[in-house]
Amino acid sequence: MLNTIHPKLPMRDENLTRYFYINKLGFKEFGIADFEGYLMVEKDNVQIHFFEFATLDPKENYGQVYIRTDNIDRFFAFAKESGVATTKLETKPWGQKEFCMLDPDNNLLTIGQTA
Repeated sequence: MLNTIHPKLPMRDENLTRYFYINKLGFKEFGIADFEGYLMVEKDNVQIHFFEFATLDPKENYGQVYIRTDNIDRFFAFAKESGVATTKLETKPWGQKEFCMLDPDNNLLTIGQTA
């Protein structure tokens, strides 16, 4: 029955969020209409939606998304080349090769691949 998920994360500034995901991570804007206070981006088979939360305190934001990939080394190199601050790329005890990054609103993005 269930076949996909599109997480919705908070954002304070639609233009800043758009810039980060499109210019830094290589996503494309998704959708045919510009909805005020709502943004949808996609890359490959991943869609992330954002809703406006103008009063969000990034220090109190615990939004998180785990994204699986089939080429973590290439995406890690791409993120680093784009100037995105990341954790180190490492294989975790649970068998996933992972790294993390924060978007402008402190949403945690963990990228992982089965090691």
